[in-house]
Amino acid sequence: MFFIVCLVLSGLTAFPLVTELRWAEDLLSASASPVPEHFPALMEWITRVREGLDTVDREQPFMLYGTDWLAFAHLVIAVAFYGPYRDPVRNIWVIEFGMIACAGIIPLALICGPIRDIPFWWSVIDMSFGVFGVIPLLIVRRMIKRLEALEQAATAAPAPVPASA
Repeated sequence: MFFIVCLVLSGLTAFPLVTELRWAEDLLSASASPVPEHFPALMEWITRVREGLDTVDREQPFMLYGTDWLAFAHLVIAVAFYGPYRDPVRNIWVIEFGMIACAGIIPLALICGPIRDIPFWWSVIDMSFGVFGVIPLLIVRRMIKRLEALEQAATAAPAPVPASA
């Protein structure tokens, strides 16, 4: 359920990117915020991304349709994770699929980050989603394997013979 909630939240936050970046920049640049002074690279990056999204939103709004599909994909993948919740042994493949996706985040960030001029420290943040995302999936997979072993042992055990009177 934790993974489903995270995927849904991630998906929902991909729809209002322009507004979110404006809010983030306002929050981070507020007078009480330590970010401009202590993390100037982060502040510069947020401003650059916000300016880029504002330009795209103003001049080429159809480009943001791609992030709508990104959001939709997160929501659809979240639905797939309901399968292991309902029938874990039968749907362990969804957990393994998620683990593969988490592993795939690393090369994607390392390859596409530099191509798209993403700061390396931001790529590390992106990669952390794969590193930390795989942890609950590994735990759930281990639990499903135990459940599978228990189910197999229960079906392999001979049925008790009823006592005769």
